[in-house]
Amino acid sequence: METFTHHVRDIDPADRHVLEGLVGQRLLDDQQVVIHVVGAQDAPQREGLNSTRPSEVPNWWNVYEGLSDEEVERLDQAIRQRANLTRVGE
Repeated sequence: METFTHHVRDIDPADRHVLEGLVGQRLLDDQQVVIHVVGAQDAPQREGLNSTRPSEVPNWWNVYEGLSDEEVERLDQAIRQRANLTRVGE
């Protein structure tokens, strides 16, 4: 097993964004990211460390559950508008 530790403040912004998507939350400058690399046969199978199975997704992936197509479209438009407002013009 290999372990890699990185200070969040030292991570390139694009890489930090990817890590935030992976962990599902914003990372703060005073935090560290610790990555353990293990072989598949050595990976712990305990609940909590490997809580999702390939056929399942975490609950937070179901953000549109219960919404109509029109509601999803309105949300998508609002998100895209906000994304465009925060980008530097070309």
